[in-house]
Amino acid sequence: MNYAETISQLEKHLQEIGEDPENLTYVFRELKGWTLLDFILHQNKELTDQDQKLLDTIMAQLKEHRSPQYITGKAYFRDLELAVDERVLIPRPETEELVDLVLKENSKADLRVLDIGTGSGAIAISLKAARPDWQVTASDISKEALQLAKENSVTNQVSLDFVESDVFNQVTGTFDVIISNPPYIAHNDKDEVGINVLASEPHLALFADEDGFAIYRRIIEGASEHLSQDGKLYFEIGYKQGDGLRALLGKHFPEKRVRVLQDIFGKDRMVVMDNG
Repeated sequence: MNYAETISQLEKHLQEIGEDPENLTYVFRELKGWTLLDFILHQNKELTDQDQKLLDTIMAQLKEHRSPQYITGKAYFRDLELAVDERVLIPRPETEELVDLVLKENSKADLRVLDIGTGSGAIAISLKAARPDWQVTASDISKEALQLAKENSVTNQVSLDFVESDVFNQVTGTFDVIISNPPYIAHNDKDEVGINVLASEPHLALFADEDGFAIYRRIIEGASEHLSQDGKLYFEIGYKQGDGLRALLGKHFPEKRVRVLQDIFGKDRMVVMDNG
């Protein structure tokens, strides 16, 4: 069979088991290093034995609901290429919007920034790459995640401070910006999570107690000790959490301005606390 016939047949099988059939082509092209044009030009060619083996290997992992970026070992975030594996969540496009917002609203040099729950380092590395004068600290409770984030910082040629910390317990000093995309999915909302996300991404970085608000609450309760006088908080949130987080921030920082902002899909996705 040719490439088109073989891949079409395999994609039908993926669809039957609840996997996104496009993941097969995505992974295959990434591992082959093919452009879209390369892929198109091969459609009517006879499938090689080598590529048949590669497709079989990819299919075996997709059938186990392994996320495609873990198979390729990399993910793209803004203009970065990041190594990813099961130690960290795969960076999402929504988080790019959070980074863009921070950069848009903070143009001063020499800001001190803390990224809580850095995972792959996507947020911290992006901010430092765009603002080399900023002093950026990346923290995470997971030693394994921090190791990967350090590797990504070296690969992308940015210098960060790294702290292994459960929220603020090992963090010292004050910051002008504290940003976090923490675990925020409520345990009762597991049915809203994609099958490959649930099967292969780290649950420690996905789910939180208190209907998903546990880590937000801990950050907010400790923030006053670590924010500078004009310091700002930036959060990524679940689409149902805007009002709850606004109320939680209002309780602890009644004098501050709180904004709930939507993503490109019109869903509540970011919360910002500042002096207004």
